Amino acid sequence: MKRGANILGLLKGVFFICLLVAVLAGFAFLDRFVKQQNFDSTTNQTIELVGDIPNWVSEEIKNRIFAAASADVNNRNPDENVAATLQRNISRQVPWLADVRVQTTNNSIRIAGRWRKPIAMVEEGKNRFFLDADLVVLDYIPVANLSVVTVEGLEFDQHAPVSGKVWKGDDLAAALAVLGRLEKMDAAVCPQKPLLREIDKIDVSNFNGRKNKREPHILLYTKDNTQIIWGAEIGAWQRHLESPDDDKLAKLYTYYQQNKTLSGVKYINLRDPRQTIYLPIDKY
Repeated sequence: MKRGANILGLLKGVFFICLLVAVLAGFAFLDRFVKQQNFDSTTNQTIELVGDIPNWVSEEIKNRIFAAASADVNNRNPDENVAATLQRNISRQVPWLADVRVQTTNNSIRIAGRWRKPIAMVEEGKNRFFLDADLVVLDYIPVANLSVVTVEGLEFDQHAPVSGKVWKGDDLAAALAVLGRLEKMDAAVCPQKPLLREIDKIDVSNFNGRKNKREPHILLYTKDNTQIIWGAEIGAWQRHLESPDDDKLAKLYTYYQQNKTLSGVKYINLRDPRQTIYLPIDKY
């Protein structure tokens, strides 16, 4: 009997431990869920962001979406297509979320879409802009957990970039094409320690040789000012007798994997097929 009682007591202990773990896990999930929603007191509706929300999406971006979903409350008559109205509001006011989809019920508004990830930043005077891979302009909101590279040397027209619109510029498109290739290589080769984290800026002031035909068209700089000589824009290497784009990438990432960093050298020349990369010892 005593042995049976001990076993029963042990089983009860295990049961309560499992129950406690399940409860704690439930609270953790609930806490994560609550952080993705807001409440509109004017309509007694819960506003929820659903789907996969990247960890770089800040609270400010979320709050802007919640605010856009709460707008025009007084105009929400029963016969209106509320979801369509809210989709237009969010798409117009918060370009960070594309392909917006809204579902509404009596007590909730569920918002989903495709997040525009900024990969480049441009400064014009006191103004700053982000851009995603599709050249869509995003208003500047500080984001964490992202490697955003500054683009320098752009030729601006008379009009300032407009948030939510595509920025049509060949020099900007060339810069983002290079950054896009680096981002893909990071995902394939070194996702745990992306090379892009060491890149500070990309310079396209000599794009297409507009300043000097003999000088490199595109340059990158690391955070410790190591110069990376890329050369011509993507797809134009043969016209300028440079290394193929894939060879440039292979050379750069081979060096990065071997040395674990791009720092410690004066420059890394990728455009000349005959040029070897500067070794750290050559700096001294």
